[in-house]
Order: sequence, then structure tokens, then C-alpha cells
Amino acid sequence: MIKVSESAKKKVIELMSDDGFSTETDFIRVGVKSGGCSGLSYDLKFDKEQKDGDKVFEDNGVKIIVDKKSFLYLIGTTLEYSGGLNGTGFVFNNPNANRTCGCGESFSL
Repeated sequence: MIKVSESAKKKVIELMSDDGFSTETDFIRVGVKSGGCSGLSYDLKFDKEQKDGDKVFEDNGVKIIVDKKSFLYLIGTTLEYSGGLNGTGFVFNNPNANRTCGCGESFSL
């Protein structure tokens, strides 16, 4: 399961609304792809469709879709949002990552 912090929920609702998506019917698609300075990077986008093999979760009022392959890397991850002086954006707190890069956008196992 992937969890969504309160700060991430507020930002997701705002961004989904701005982009014409609905938190009632649409999803955040979270995935992992090759690349980044640590080997794997996170992929985050809005989606209206569920595909075969997708895992679907809902936490804190946010619907999340993860493809089967990415799910193995993301079990137990919490999506957070940081708006502080050190940068603004979504942050993945992934307990499976052995190493992350300084920007927090990539990781390795």
C-alpha cells in the first residue's frame, strides 16, 4: 500500500483540479522507471484509466494506481509534499530504498 500525507493530499487536490481531473473519479499514477542518479526514479502523473494488472489504493481520500512491476519497489511508501526553503515538490519516503540521491527523485535498492 502507498500512503498519502495530509500535505500531499492538499496539493494533489489543488493540482488535479487545476488540470481538469477529479479526485472523485481520477487517479494519481505512481511508478518507477530506470534512470536518475541513483539508478531508479519515481514517476508521478494523473490518470483517468485503470489498466490490466494495476493495483489500486485509496488513502486519505486520494486514489492511487501503481503498475504491478513498480508496486514491488513502492510497498510501504508514503507520498509527502514539501513546500519549504530547501525546495518545493512531492517527496517519496520509501522504506525499501537503500540509497537516494540528494534531490530525492531517484533511489536504488
